[in-house]
Amino acid sequence: MTTTTELTTPSPAAVTAGPRASWAAVFVLAGFETRRLLLRVPVLVAFAVYLAWIVWRALDAYNGFPALQDVDRATQNGPLLVGLAVLLSVHQAVLRSRRHDTDRHLSVLLVQPWRRTVAHLLSVVPVALLVALCVGAQFTWEALKPGAVGHGSPGELLVGPLSVLLLGGFGVLLGRLLPVPLGAPLLIVFFLLFFSLAAEPDNAGWARWLVPSVGENSLATLPSDLIGRPAGWHALYLAGLALSVALVAVLVSGGARLRTVQAGVACAVALTMVGAVGQSRGVPEELTEAREQATVAPEKTQKCVERDGTTYCAFPEWGPRTGDWAGIVEDVRSRAGGGAGDRPLTVRQRFEARYGLDSDAALAPSPRPGEVTVGTSWGGNRVPEFAVTVAGVLVTGEEKALGEMCDGRIVTVMWLGLAGRPDPMSDLRRVRLDDSDSGSAIVVSQTEPLSMTTAHTELVVELLRLPRDEAAAKVRAGWAELTAPDVTAEQVARVLGLDAREGEDECE
Repeated sequence: MTTTTELTTPSPAAVTAGPRASWAAVFVLAGFETRRLLLRVPVLVAFAVYLAWIVWRALDAYNGFPALQDVDRATQNGPLLVGLAVLLSVHQAVLRSRRHDTDRHLSVLLVQPWRRTVAHLLSVVPVALLVALCVGAQFTWEALKPGAVGHGSPGELLVGPLSVLLLGGFGVLLGRLLPVPLGAPLLIVFFLLFFSLAAEPDNAGWARWLVPSVGENSLATLPSDLIGRPAGWHALYLAGLALSVALVAVLVSGGARLRTVQAGVACAVALTMVGAVGQSRGVPEELTEAREQATVAPEKTQKCVERDGTTYCAFPEWGPRTGDWAGIVEDVRSRAGGGAGDRPLTVRQRFEARYGLDSDAALAPSPRPGEVTVGTSWGGNRVPEFAVTVAGVLVTGEEKALGEMCDGRIVTVMWLGLAGRPDPMSDLRRVRLDDSDSGSAIVVSQTEPLSMTTAHTELVVELLRLPRDEAAAKVRAGWAELTAPDVTAEQVARVLGLDAREGEDECE
């Protein structure tokens, strides 16, 4: 009997891809999409414009004396351009397989549609990190300047990167809901219209906080603790909204059966609602009281130091700036005559804070004798404006009288304030409302403006063109007559040995 042994080779076991292999493929795909996204022309152009804008602001903004509570808000608009470019580019990336007719080939791959959606969403993250790096560099550059004061808000600084994540998420979601090439351009137009309407000056309610970047109607600078913007709540709202949009995109891509995604959407929506409610609350009562006190009784929260007969009172964040003020005061004092250079002065920081950042209400002149108002901004035109105010108080004794002055004393005031400046004629034009050095004009001030007639202007220009020592000797010699109330331009010209000027001698 013959026994036949049949040898059989077992068939190989089926290979299944586990979750780890699937997620590894997702990260590989995300890396691929990231490289393509960063090399897209709209994204490259947006980053080029954004970087040029940062460099331009770094060179010219704040005149070298930034307040960091303003700098943080100034980082928010540039990233919106990058975000819109990402929205357009990532939407096109989602539609790539449809344009190339490769959807049927992708359906046999291990990476399901919802995982491919996750990869597209992850590709936006490096772009947001690059924007965060740019925001950090922009803020750090200003913070390292010797004249920087104040404190920035982390919530304000997060707006830029979160805006990119949000707009990128909208691009992916739109690609899944409306897979047509015109979808992204139409959505961008809608966003631009919505942002413009929400940013209208009359829109001061909760609706304006629905957009990523919320601007203010005024250029006023307030202490950090008086700003009252819900920056933290707004950052939470943007983070929750970006996460909600991203998870909804995964949900509509086939991840609806995943309980993790469903729970994530619910948590993200709840997070968004918490942030939206938090940012829509009104100004707290304690902040309103603090603003009132800072406006009507600033001396209660200011710190004062005395230097060479002048007391400088500033809010805590502006303490380091008193040295800059002192340099101007001492320079103006050095040219005053008749004992005015020894007059006690108090330089007090004042501003209108009762309306927050929504108003540029003018300040009334200080009623206290010998008190000079200085604001929260410095550098540029603010320096000669302050010098003229110091000169005016030395001549008249108080700011209230300076605002009411409309006679030949304005010649002495303008010369006294500007003669020590590096370029007096340039500063004369800068403090005048029409930027001129001829004719009548309004002189800008922190409080009430001053008025110059054509005769006053011509005398000031001629006096500034004289050698400084010669002009100073003439002013000191005739100080009593030059600073007498109701002195005329003709009398001023005679005392200074200048040609009399024709024209109106009294301001309108």
